[in-house]
Amino acid sequence: MPLNKALFLDRDGVINIERSYVHSPEAFEFQEGIFDLCRAAQRLDYLILVVTNQAGIARGYYTEAEFLELTDWMTQQFAVQKISISQVYYCPYHPIHGVGKYKADSPDRKPKPGLLCRAQADFHLDLKNSVLVGDKMSDIEAGKAAGIATNILLRPGHAEPESKELDYYVFGSLDQISLRFFCPAPGHP
Repeated sequence: MPLNKALFLDRDGVINIERSYVHSPEAFEFQEGIFDLCRAAQRLDYLILVVTNQAGIARGYYTEAEFLELTDWMTQQFAVQKISISQVYYCPYHPIHGVGKYKADSPDRKPKPGLLCRAQADFHLDLKNSVLVGDKMSDIEAGKAAGIATNILLRPGHAEPESKELDYYVFGSLDQISLRFFCPAPGHP
């Protein structure tokens, strides 16, 4: 059975504009280019998977139920754009700032690779041919620890259209990522 490939996306700072502990549709603003990036990846048979730390749950700023309601709303917005989010993986724990049962050192909290490893098992993924886009080094570290070969740090406004630093890429926009990794060369469908 052939392995699947995935486009892994962090949520805050990649799918939506980073704001403190977004937990309602009113505060959720989609990042420019996110739908185009996902459509381009989907055309190339990438599964779209979200992997997100949710320290706001751990800190008691909002509940898991509120997070899941927002996640349903978000995936519906992607569906309207003809994009299928295969799964949203999240970590509601924080080892220091967590409250009650959420104060835990979870293997799912990035930079640990737990969420990515769970996705690999659930979707029979080839991580070497998968791509991760995050906006923090903890995202990149999780991708590398899981064995993802293409890890991309999104830095909006980054002066260079593309740069390869050590063993990950840095891009200034989602459109640049889409063009570099998911648009076929001229003459190819």
